Amino acid sequence: MEVTEIHKYLPHRYPFLFIDRVVEYEADRRIVALKNVSINEQVFDGHFPGNPIFPGVYIVEALAQASGILAFKSKNRSLEDGYVYYLVGTDKTKFKRSVVPGDQLRLEVEIVNMRNHWIKASGNAYVEDQLVCSTLLTCAEQKVS
Repeated sequence: MEVTEIHKYLPHRYPFLFIDRVVEYEADRRIVALKNVSINEQVFDGHFPGNPIFPGVYIVEALAQASGILAFKSKNRSLEDGYVYYLVGTDKTKFKRSVVPGDQLRLEVEIVNMRNHWIKASGNAYVEDQLVCSTLLTCAEQKVS
């Protein structure tokens, strides 16, 4: 799934869209997505000059965006149906190493529990084979007007 199809499932746009491509998808089970980290991203103007580090909260947000795609696709829905998924909670979040420009994040999300209007998922972010972040996510579906 490339970015034009991703736009059907996420309301985010530049500079806050953190999914560049979906490379694996299994309905009701898991998704694997990619985020290319580039020095051109606005966040590096201030985080941190001379020592650019991709913020941990952005990594968690990228995992949440992947879980939103997973939930929408598993329910055969899209943004056109008038709903969005919001990140409403994280648990047991741990960061193992810094992410820097030039890295590619591989975002792996697996459903722990999914109900009508929310999803609990386990998310792991990797650079190559190194785990950089692990977290449990809760995302809730909400009707938008």
